[in-house]
Amino acid sequence: MSTDVGSPVLNIAVFGLFVLATLVMVAKVNRRQATANDYFTAGGAFGGGKNGLALSGDFLSAASFLGIAGAIAIHGYDGFLYSIGFLVAWLVNLLLIAELVRNTGRFTMGDVLSYRMRARPVRAAAATSTLVISFFYMLAQMAGAGGVVALLLGVHSGEGQAVVITVVGVVMMLYVLVGGMRGTTWVQIVKAAILVLCVALMTVFLLGKFGFDLSALLEQAAANNVRGEKILDPGGMFGQSGTSKLDFVSLALALVLGAASLPHVLMRFYTVPNAVQARRSVIWAVCTMTVFYLATLVIGYGASALVGSDRILAATGGENSAAPLLAFEIGGTLLLGIVSAVAFATILAVVAGLTLTASASFAHDVYANIFKRGRANPRSEVRVARLTAVVVGALAIAGGILANGQNVAFLVGLAFAFAASANLSTLLYSLFWKRFNTSGTLWGMYGGLVSCLTLVAFSPVVSGSPGSIFPGVDFVWFPLSNPGIVSIPVSFILGFLGTVLSCDRGDERKQAEMEVRSLTGLGS
Repeated sequence: MSTDVGSPVLNIAVFGLFVLATLVMVAKVNRRQATANDYFTAGGAFGGGKNGLALSGDFLSAASFLGIAGAIAIHGYDGFLYSIGFLVAWLVNLLLIAELVRNTGRFTMGDVLSYRMRARPVRAAAATSTLVISFFYMLAQMAGAGGVVALLLGVHSGEGQAVVITVVGVVMMLYVLVGGMRGTTWVQIVKAAILVLCVALMTVFLLGKFGFDLSALLEQAAANNVRGEKILDPGGMFGQSGTSKLDFVSLALALVLGAASLPHVLMRFYTVPNAVQARRSVIWAVCTMTVFYLATLVIGYGASALVGSDRILAATGGENSAAPLLAFEIGGTLLLGIVSAVAFATILAVVAGLTLTASASFAHDVYANIFKRGRANPRSEVRVARLTAVVVGALAIAGGILANGQNVAFLVGLAFAFAASANLSTLLYSLFWKRFNTSGTLWGMYGGLVSCLTLVAFSPVVSGSPGSIFPGVDFVWFPLSNPGIVSIPVSFILGFLGTVLSCDRGDERKQAEMEVRSLTGLGS
């Protein structure tokens, strides 16, 4: 295996250099952060271009860089469907969410949902949803960390990978505690720029090995894959049975509808000064991610062509090792070291953003507005956020150790299902339905969240198959790996029923005020 991973010393050195440089940068851009506005949203000081890059850095996770490339390398065409789902999802943000959320809220999703509802129960529901979604998303990133480190450093034991996941989690907490939103945003900007540059260079180098003939690359990929030419056709992952086809529809729904309701994505819209910059952020993010996802298609098939599916699956990281193994194949030890640093940077930046969002939701929605009833001292609010970040980071480390070895793109698909199930219906109803009330909000959020959790708990994700989290037991009764096709409609239906069956007619004055504010930005 040592010949596969290049020089562990160089890999550690490059990653250490990145961490040191970014920590210094975070310390320099960090200000006193005496107010919650500074810590949670960087004072809304970022323009559309910078925030768009930060959105890309926040969104392009280990699932994008490691999971999708691995899925394409092993399964072919169907692996690219993740990329399509992630990219199309941003149209929902662009057309329906970004500007309205920026105008209506202040720090968190709970600000939007509670604007014209009874604040305390709705904020409690929003915080619960945010914490659950952030935890599942962090599972994917930390699992990716374990797989990449196992490959790059030759750490094969579960105990050794657990130690490395712990180190990654501690560094991530340092970003959040020291830098707040301002420092975390700059880490994400730098990471996005390096990541896109890295995949673009890998794509050029890879195509150069085949004389810039994509057909030749695809032919070699088919020849070096156990599935042969079938990797060029649909059906490698989804389509082998009726259940798998339905699972694909469920996954597609989760991916397309989930991005618009991810709490850490929504929070990024508050770091810009106005709604115009929020829209520009989304446009910049879409352009950046289009380049990235097109590159992953070439990288995935390139890994199949030059590394081979057998060698990828035999590597310690499994599917997640495709991109690093390809980097070593086309650029040797140095390029592998650079790619390893980029992979680590990807995980660190995304988990830092998730941790900041989870801690902000607890501090702002629960502590400041439920416990303190809106009268919390800004310094104490920031202090609670930092303490929450430590707790969330510890839970992420524990969950990452448990989920180590799972395909990270698959785990992120679950996080998207949770987001779409719990948040999307209530966000859209709050912004566009005058009759919507507190009961509908609570029914929709808790109903979507509980239905999604229940279906996942009794699905092949948790038990009943060799790839499950607990492969030794079997309590499966829900056949699909992604529950979105059931839990997302359940959320919309329950939100509707909770509203129409309630005697609460809502606050018409606050509804009119919210509508004007969301569309014009007046008072935001």
